[in-house]
Amino acid sequence: GKEGVVSASAEDILAASEAGARGGNVVFCVGSVLRGDDAAGPLLAKRLEDDPVAGWLAVDGGQTPENDLGYLRRLAPQRLLLVDAAAMGLEPGAVRRLRAEDVAVQSLITTHTLPITYLLGELEQMCGEVTFLGIQPGGTEFFDPVHPRVLAAVESVYAALAEGGNFEQYPFVTL
Repeated sequence: GKEGVVSASAEDILAASEAGARGGNVVFCVGSVLRGDDAAGPLLAKRLEDDPVAGWLAVDGGQTPENDLGYLRRLAPQRLLLVDAAAMGLEPGAVRRLRAEDVAVQSLITTHTLPITYLLGELEQMCGEVTFLGIQPGGTEFFDPVHPRVLAAVESVYAALAEGGNFEQYPFVTL
């Protein structure tokens, strides 16, 4: 007979996968795949999808990261790593930790509609620990190729996650 066969709705499956990820660690990747080095975040998300790191869930926020806030709030991660291209006046591919007050400084450009300070404030309310890594872009014009050093930076952040998620190796930005 058919007994013992449980059919789960898409909502049930989603809820179960969310419950499984709840309280874990999230890598929130932000950026545009169309704008050269602004693809750093999405490239990291793709890398984590292709080769997942145990204990870390990748969320690709794309160009509208604010749309994922509800989902992230439900996940309530213990740790959240936000990765985005950030114009810090450094060499392409440089990775720095950023604080909310660094981001408030106008010289720090991220390419998104929503002020990243707002995003960080929201994330800090829902997560135990938020780390923001900015990757210095070379070019962010439409269809610019991704700089090899930005690709190397994505690989470096991936390795840091795979090695247990210690981001102390990246200095804080000095503006």
